[in-house]
Amino acid sequence: MADVTALTFLALCLPLIGALAAPFVIRVLGAGGAWMLALAPLLAFLHFLRLVPQIAHGEIITGGYDWVPGLGVRFSWFLDGLSLTFALLITGIGTLIVLYAGGYLRGHPDQGRFFSFIFLFMGAMLGVVVSDSFLMFFIFWELTSITSFLLIGFDHEREAARRAALQALVVTGGGGLILLAGLLLLWGMTGVAQLSELMQYGDVVRGSPLYFATLLLVLGGAFTKSAQFPFHFWLPNAMEAPTPVSAYLHSATMVKAGVYLLMRLNPVMGATPAWEILLPVFGGLTLVTGSVLAIRQTDLKLKLAYTTVSSLGLLVLLTGFGSDYSIKAAVLYLVAHSLFKGALFMVAGIIDHETGTRNITRLRGLRKAMPLTFAIAMAAALSMAGLPPFFGFLAKEEIYTALAAGDPYSILFAAIAVFGNALMFAIAFAVALRPFTGRPVETPKHPHEAPVLLWLGPAVLALAGLLAALFSGFTHGAISSPMTSAVAGKTTTIISITLAPHVGVPLALSLLTMVLGIAVYWQLDRARTLVAFLLHSVRGPDRGFDHVIAGLVRFAHRVIGIVQPGRLDIYVASTFVSVAAILLVPLILHGELPQAFAWPAGLRPHEAGIMLIAVLGLLAVLIARDRLTAIVSLGIQGFAVALIFLLFGAPDLAFTQFMVETLAVVILALVMTRLRLSPTDPRHGARRLFDIALSLACGLGLALLLMRATEAPFNTALSDFFNAHSKLIAHGANVVNVIIVDFRGTDTLGEIAVVAVTGLAILALIRIRGNAERRLATNDPDAEEA
Repeated sequence: MADVTALTFLALCLPLIGALAAPFVIRVLGAGGAWMLALAPLLAFLHFLRLVPQIAHGEIITGGYDWVPGLGVRFSWFLDGLSLTFALLITGIGTLIVLYAGGYLRGHPDQGRFFSFIFLFMGAMLGVVVSDSFLMFFIFWELTSITSFLLIGFDHEREAARRAALQALVVTGGGGLILLAGLLLLWGMTGVAQLSELMQYGDVVRGSPLYFATLLLVLGGAFTKSAQFPFHFWLPNAMEAPTPVSAYLHSATMVKAGVYLLMRLNPVMGATPAWEILLPVFGGLTLVTGSVLAIRQTDLKLKLAYTTVSSLGLLVLLTGFGSDYSIKAAVLYLVAHSLFKGALFMVAGIIDHETGTRNITRLRGLRKAMPLTFAIAMAAALSMAGLPPFFGFLAKEEIYTALAAGDPYSILFAAIAVFGNALMFAIAFAVALRPFTGRPVETPKHPHEAPVLLWLGPAVLALAGLLAALFSGFTHGAISSPMTSAVAGKTTTIISITLAPHVGVPLALSLLTMVLGIAVYWQLDRARTLVAFLLHSVRGPDRGFDHVIAGLVRFAHRVIGIVQPGRLDIYVASTFVSVAAILLVPLILHGELPQAFAWPAGLRPHEAGIMLIAVLGLLAVLIARDRLTAIVSLGIQGFAVALIFLLFGAPDLAFTQFMVETLAVVILALVMTRLRLSPTDPRHGARRLFDIALSLACGLGLALLLMRATEAPFNTALSDFFNAHSKLIAHGANVVNVIIVDFRGTDTLGEIAVVAVTGLAILALIRIRGNAERRLATNDPDAEEA
């Protein structure tokens, strides 16, 4: 068990090691460095692969290390059929993507940076699917949003890429914050913060009065991450990223994180009317929306992106449908989709890389120039269309078996599934068949077969889709059945579907899908024109996002204009109003005002004299006619306080106070000589009265707080601790010094760092001003701007 824990931890760290090594490897080895970098995800894949027999026999592997033991926070993982399948997809497809990116971005000056980003994302996504701790799950969840922002905006010089990256970050990152609230409610309901333990609290969660609110929050996180309607718009825009990103993040990994979350929580939150209504309804809307919008596109990547949206909707629909068959169908379709969609995205990238265009209207007759790519594309398209002998056929048959009941609820969603699948059937062959058939047309680049780094990845995925179906018994035993058991929350759930079709209603629905799909493909141009005409005047959520961001920016400008008008006196007054409120309001509302004021007993004449000096210094500040006199008078109070420290046996503290007051008076006096200030006080009567009242409120609040504090019995615990341990632990006889330098050493270091950074900033500003003055003196035209 110790070996499994250590190796699992190492497997989770391998992508991060790859991220650190990537820039150096690419700098030394160039594009060939992809072969070496692919070893990191490959080794992780092999580790998870060796765990398949244990998981297939019903074992659940947990482990981890304490992070903050006092708070019960652990870096822990939870491996069952669901998380292991995702881990295999992430690392296996990730290995192929690294190789593919090595060929696709060959010669790119920022290839090393790209590999670092892709490895960081891989590590974050692995963390999402294996994390057991709520905290670790949320951290990795948000890291996928951040790293996808970096990948989508990789070509940051293009405005479209920057906009798409920001949009994805806002939508998925905002959804993550909504999810955090849902996780906190789950924690509050059950008292557990580990997913493995949460699986035992399904009845508690479903019976809680907070169930519906928690469900909405969880769905908010899942729907934004998995691009469900009406949050679907960010995923097609993310196609601004390089094709390796699209093939990895937007087909097999990140966009399925929301589906993973729903599958993970199905045993806990499923089997309720709300679950079985909300998920199928929004999943069905997403399925229809994505497939219809895909018909309208002419860009190969956009067509695949919208079919990804529709596939995600189908997965959500099946997860929430509420039957054992629907869970089996969701599991089969998730695996099949990862294989064929990753391959098709890479094929689209090959076509773009070798011809210079992804526009389907400008691509014909590539079969002779790119025969291997054509074969790979057809294999992936057959699986996407749900045709034998590929794994997509098994998934489609199980989908229609799950929806084949005769009740109106099942009939409605069966019709939606047939409609969406028919359109995806047509689009699969539009991507894989149309560019390769017909008479060749001129393209921006002379087409030719791709190098091995480009075709290896899609070839392996297409072949995997074929072998998984041909050896379906092994696939189900090792992957599909354990994953279904985890999603259903049952110990043994067996999938037995083979390439033999389900005779009856499922077969009829499959044939209907094929007929409709062939018809749409035959009239694809007309269908595209019709959809474009019908949706021409429809303003979708994509434009709404721009309006929301623009409105937010306008609102921020107005708020800044109010709270930061550029006047220091308003800032200072606002600060002291807050201080007065913080001091006085709690004391008054909670009845914590001091009981009575008693003049200090035994006050000695010299102590009273020092206090009198402080009061006289205060009066001198108030009646001073110029600022220099006020500054010097202000120092009188500080020196009086230092004398009090000295009289009460704190010479170090008194010396510090003397130094601070002396430096403060000197620095303020020097600064005043450099500022252009009016010789008289410009404040009018009303403002003076306000400032007087504010100063009295702050002073009164501090006085009442100190008086209330002194009424409480003095707790000597800290004093006793420092007196007992200063000499013993820190080897210092001066307790105050030991506290500052040792016990609070980090805090003191932070204060020193703040002062140092402030000083450097001031120095920079002084130098800028000095340079500007010199330019003005020499009539430099850039001086005004400086």
